[in-house]
Amino acid sequence: MRVVLLGAPGAGKGTQCKRIVEKYGLLHLSSGDILRQERAEGTELGRKAQSYMDSGALVPDEIIVEMMTAAITRAPQAGFILDGFPRTVNQAIELDKALARSGQGIDAVLNLKIDDRLVAQRITGRRSCPECGAVYHIENLKPKVEGICDNDGAKLIQRPDDSPEVVSNRLETYHRQTEPVLDYYKSNGTVCYDISADSGADEITDLLFEKLDGLAKSLSEIGN
Repeated sequence: MRVVLLGAPGAGKGTQCKRIVEKYGLLHLSSGDILRQERAEGTELGRKAQSYMDSGALVPDEIIVEMMTAAITRAPQAGFILDGFPRTVNQAIELDKALARSGQGIDAVLNLKIDDRLVAQRITGRRSCPECGAVYHIENLKPKVEGICDNDGAKLIQRPDDSPEVVSNRLETYHRQTEPVLDYYKSNGTVCYDISADSGADEITDLLFEKLDGLAKSLSEIGN
């Protein structure tokens, strides 16, 4: 299976990717993780990306796509799931071109739909331990003592990325740049599933597994 997982920040993509990988044996490919790995290893692509980042510019789509397609070649027979990529329609187009050169294509897109207000509630309510990195939530995952980490007694903080202003900007960017990716895939006939992400993680997992089980069955029937 070759799958793209889309969804707004805070929709739970990371959690669901881990569960999907565990069940189906897919390679989890996160654009952010791969970019950091390429930079850490000092690869040619990593050095190119670093030069843009050092100057404060966005890394060009062609570099991101090249990184991702190189990572895709390392996927097992079971396939891969893309997390955080493609972020723009242009990236989706370039990815399709790269996959087509090796006779491949995206089998399905899983789109986690969630209300913006719930996203804001989830993200702005997060509190992190600056010492051990543990994450809590002021409503859903409270520490034993308010504002204090259970593990080491450090005072919990709200990360800058979790502030209301940053969350609002991230959502605006998502709606403007990434939401149209779903329309692109729908327009070219790719199988797309809309999954409500407003409920609990386990319920979302059940819905995703139901769709992926059906996809796996249909792919095996056509011998893909």
